[in-house]
Amino acid sequence: MDRRVPVVMCLAAWWVGAAAMAQAAAISPSDVRLWAASCAACHGPHGKAEGAGMYLAGVSTDKLYKRLLEFKQGTRHATIMHQHAKGYSDPELQALAEHFSKIK
Repeated sequence: MDRRVPVVMCLAAWWVGAAAMAQAAAISPSDVRLWAASCAACHGPHGKAEGAGMYLAGVSTDKLYKRLLEFKQGTRHATIMHQHAKGYSDPELQALAEHFSKIK
């Protein structure tokens, strides 16, 4: 077996991981606040729903992120959330989940 193959495979794996980390690092707090503001129509200002929308403020990052991924993947059904979630990358959904989890 050619010795270059494992080296090339390792470099490719590193590059994919580095690209994903760079994308996650490129998300600015102002971007997250802007995205979160669009959630207010259903989830209330700062994720504090008063009515039918789910309360987002203070919910754990893991729980929110899991739900957002489920909407994105189509395994959790809703009237509109599955469409919203598909518009974001996984790191962006993670950033949104972290944002709402920090609100008291």
